[in-house]
Amino acid sequence: MRTTAVFALLAAALVVSAAAAIFVGAVAIGPGDVLAALAGSGDTNGTIIRELRLPRVLGAALVGGALAGSGVLLQGLLRNPLADPFVTGTQAGASLGAVIAVALGASALVVPLASFAGAMLAIGLVWRLARLGGRTTVLTVLLAGVVLTSFAGAVITLVLISSDRLSLRLRAVLGWLQGGVSVIGWSELAVAAIIIGIGMGMALLLAPRIDAYAFGEETAAALGIDLDRTTGAVLATTALLTGAAVAIAGLVGFVGLVVPHALRFLLGATHRRLLVASLPAGAAVLVLADLGARTLLAPAELPAGVITGLVGAPFFLMLLVRSRRVIV
Repeated sequence: MRTTAVFALLAAALVVSAAAAIFVGAVAIGPGDVLAALAGSGDTNGTIIRELRLPRVLGAALVGGALAGSGVLLQGLLRNPLADPFVTGTQAGASLGAVIAVALGASALVVPLASFAGAMLAIGLVWRLARLGGRTTVLTVLLAGVVLTSFAGAVITLVLISSDRLSLRLRAVLGWLQGGVSVIGWSELAVAAIIIGIGMGMALLLAPRIDAYAFGEETAAALGIDLDRTTGAVLATTALLTGAAVAIAGLVGFVGLVVPHALRFLLGATHRRLLVASLPAGAAVLVLADLGARTLLAPAELPAGVITGLVGAPFFLMLLVRSRRVIV
């Protein structure tokens, strides 16, 4: 009963947040005009709603759900609530792949694939570094993530400055890198939705195996879990979800950290349940963050990553203090 109530509440929160994001914006449009625009009116309001606000709201929802699902996977694999695609450097690697693809003139359909390749390379490298010595700790994961993020940021800056194609769009690219939801067209949105759908399907199939990790790798192996294959599949799925999210919204931090952690208090630690809940929860969180980014300083616009960072960074520090781990 409680689980059903939580799912219903999350679904309602997503509907309300999406409606608010469609009806509210820098340009004041009356409720009647918004409804007419959604019904297909051909005036300026129709263009604003159908071609700007609606794709952006759907893009934010996809990104939020993908990042929250990635956080569930990483936290389950590492058995630590501090793991998420941002702090582990996965999003930085995905951003680097996307920036290189854009600099080379790749189409909007190729960018998510390049972003996935960058995320896969980054998360694989972090995992290898964290496994040095035979024991994975949150400290080594965080340090490897920080190093990789710094390196990826330096390379991204080099590419931005040296590419004539990107230098002409420097302001827009920087806004995207800071977590600005940017949907060029419906085709880009469709590609991202397909990739995220495949990723979440894979995640749901892996969920029972991740449950076994809660008792430690030795126990999981004793239960018949192939640790190497499961780890590789989880990392690939995380990279797929993160790559698709980064292709639309750049570096949106801490959604994958805060949302799964909050859901565990409500639903427990069963990962299939957490993954299903992470979709509407992450989507609602990022849709609201993007709405705040669009309206707080209107007509100026903040990247949504600024809002999630302001909320998520203190939350991360609180978890770090509670874990009683000291980084020297």
